Amino acid sequence: MRTSRIYDQRQILLRQSTPWADQRHLQTMLWMVIGLLCSECINLSKWRVYVKSRAKFAQSYQRRFSRWLHNPRINVQRLYSSLIAQALGIWGEVSINVIEDTAMLWDEYCLVRVSVQYRGRAIPLVWRVLRHNSSSIKFEVYQSMLKRAARLLPAGTSACFLADRGFADTDLMRYLRDALGWHFRIRVKSNSWIHRPSKGWMQLNQYHLELGEAVLLQGVGLTKTQRLDGVNLALARDAQSRQVWMVVSDEPTTLQTFRQYAERFQVEEALLDEKSNGFQLERSEIRSVPALSRLCLVMAVATLLLTIQGQQVVATGKRRWVDPHWQRSNSYFRIGWNWLKGVLYQGWRLFVTIALSGKADPQPAAASKKQEKKRLKREFTVTSYCFVQ
Repeated sequence: MRTSRIYDQRQILLRQSTPWADQRHLQTMLWMVIGLLCSECINLSKWRVYVKSRAKFAQSYQRRFSRWLHNPRINVQRLYSSLIAQALGIWGEVSINVIEDTAMLWDEYCLVRVSVQYRGRAIPLVWRVLRHNSSSIKFEVYQSMLKRAARLLPAGTSACFLADRGFADTDLMRYLRDALGWHFRIRVKSNSWIHRPSKGWMQLNQYHLELGEAVLLQGVGLTKTQRLDGVNLALARDAQSRQVWMVVSDEPTTLQTFRQYAERFQVEEALLDEKSNGFQLERSEIRSVPALSRLCLVMAVATLLLTIQGQQVVATGKRRWVDPHWQRSNSYFRIGWNWLKGVLYQGWRLFVTIALSGKADPQPAAASKKQEKKRLKREFTVTSYCFVQ
């Protein structure tokens, strides 16, 4: 059976990397990962045909997977933390980007996740599933996640936190800067209040920006309640979308601030991998907070393993075996998935490693002509640079 070869190799690798109290739990999870990757969807009954076992009936496999998802002995974060910490252990660079985002599932559950930005995608670090009908989450809910994520980052790296407007909270910014020692680039709302000693209080929407116009503000106070002083802002109106970007930073802002913040959008590509463009998460019939959290473990392990496979495919000069373009156009995640199919049907070999390299991407994905044209148009001109004493 072709999938047995993948199972055997991954079992040896993960058994050495994660503290499983019961090896049967690891075995079941590996078959779930294999079932997910081979069927390309989250459907417990469809995974049966890819599993090698003595059981004969599909219902037996479905019950086995369901019991695993609802098993309280499986500590998601403890198991995954050791795996992702090992993967980041040889990062090799002095900086790392951390992205926080939320995703709504069926308007009933909210998935809060902290990820590492990696070569066009986001690799999960920690997550939490809440029964919540909104994507807006209070800082107190996810503060412990950030503390746990900080312990998983490679020693000696400088972290930069990226997030959208839902995380424009001065308590969060103060915690990042003073407690964790992280930098941050967070988009804020247009009705946010700022304080400039020369002009007093004003709202950001009082800046009327032309297309492509940018304003850089240094050393201002943010919000009237729970005010945070000494932050910096970069404001600009995007010529493509006509939207106004308002990004707060703990470091002096420049035009580069917008490019740094734009790295956050890579988490949205990762969400597509989990939803319509990959795992079909929203077709899952699972409606339980603990079970969904364990399902996220299955997806996180699959994402990490595929990305590492894709990374090794490129590093060994075999990208064009699975990518027909002259320049790389597929993500490392997709390259790894195509390579896995080659392992199953062409007799290729899996790369036996769990390590993410933080070094510069040797083959950055080439944008289409249409995307490149949009990028060239997305240029800002600084018309005002304010430094507040």
